[in-house]
Amino acid sequence: MAGVYSVSQVTAYIKNLFRQDFALNRLSVKGEVSNCKYHPSGHIYFTLKDKGSTLACVMFSGQRKGLDFQLKEGQQVVVSGSVDVYERDGRYQMYAKEIVLDGRGDLFARFEELRNRLEEMGMFAPEYKQPIPKYARTVGIVTASTGAAIQDIINISRRRNPYVQLILYPAIVQGEEAKYSIVRGIETLDRMGLDVIIVGRGGGSIEDLWAFNEEIVARAIFNCSTPVISAVGHETDVTIADYVADMRAPTPSAAAELAVFDYYILKNTLETYRKRLLNGLLRTVENKSYQLRFLESRFQLHHPGRTLNEKRQRLLDIEDQLRMLTERKAASCRQRADLISDRMKVLMDKKDQQTRHRLGILSERLEGLSPVKSIARGYGYVTGPDGRRLDSVDKIKIGDRFQVQLGDGTVTGRAEEVARKELQ
Repeated sequence: MAGVYSVSQVTAYIKNLFRQDFALNRLSVKGEVSNCKYHPSGHIYFTLKDKGSTLACVMFSGQRKGLDFQLKEGQQVVVSGSVDVYERDGRYQMYAKEIVLDGRGDLFARFEELRNRLEEMGMFAPEYKQPIPKYARTVGIVTASTGAAIQDIINISRRRNPYVQLILYPAIVQGEEAKYSIVRGIETLDRMGLDVIIVGRGGGSIEDLWAFNEEIVARAIFNCSTPVISAVGHETDVTIADYVADMRAPTPSAAAELAVFDYYILKNTLETYRKRLLNGLLRTVENKSYQLRFLESRFQLHHPGRTLNEKRQRLLDIEDQLRMLTERKAASCRQRADLISDRMKVLMDKKDQQTRHRLGILSERLEGLSPVKSIARGYGYVTGPDGRRLDSVDKIKIGDRFQVQLGDGTVTGRAEEVARKELQ
């Protein structure tokens, strides 16, 4: 090629080279799935990666008919297809026609089976998550005694808080015995009554991290009464322990930052609060001092001795007024009492005369009605045989005895005739 070419011409030339290369038109690539996205159109966009590089991939919706599993992050797969240039972006990518799980696909199947089963049992439910203490003083660590993970945790913890107590349970974190060692570490630290426990290790392959996908480890974390932070591998590594733990940290370093509070930030915050409190107290004291001086000046203007004398004189004036008022009231009451006494005497005398007059009239009336007076005038008081007053012929029969009371004695007789006669 010679001369000056446009971007499109260069891209088209490279694309043609790709298509002429038989190896790039039909090849299989093995790697780990990352950045997996399902487009609404049905296409799948993802990246294959290994330790050294990444490869952009796409599987169009028409090719998905042969895909018999759900493509997810972290899966080890073998992608078959072709590599070509995407002219618009000027980059190459793989166009997948077939995707199969790598030889380690059985691990992903076991992972999914256990994850689904534990999720159905509720072991991932938010209501079982314990809060991570904000100011932990004792932090337990279940990890290998050597390696970058423990060093990162120690360094960051000491940098954030030199007074925090770190207790390491040196566990086996890889291999067949790792799951039992991790469980013993969790149970041992849980019995010590610590504030929080970090369980994790550094990065590695899915086989290296598999101990943290074991059910026995998941149950130990779930049953732990101490809050647990999982810190397994790198940010892209996800294990069953991460689902069960009370909090997941993307790395051991991040776990240390979550578990250990920053002593210096807290110290500065407390110092700020102390200064604010002190300034507030000083302002309060200053205000109260000003109020006190103001009251003292008013006190001098209104001397209590002067006020007391004025009050005392006022009290004496009131006492004099009360005494004069009492004397006038007493004199008025005595005058009214004398007047009332005189009037009562006149009324009593008049009432006595009226009563005597009425008694005389009543006495004369009573004497006129007295039977004794009637007898003295020639009348008699007749009683029947039973000694009762005889005032009707119906109360006596012929032959009955009767008695007549006269003015100077009594006459006893017997009825010889009984005749009714009305008085004219």
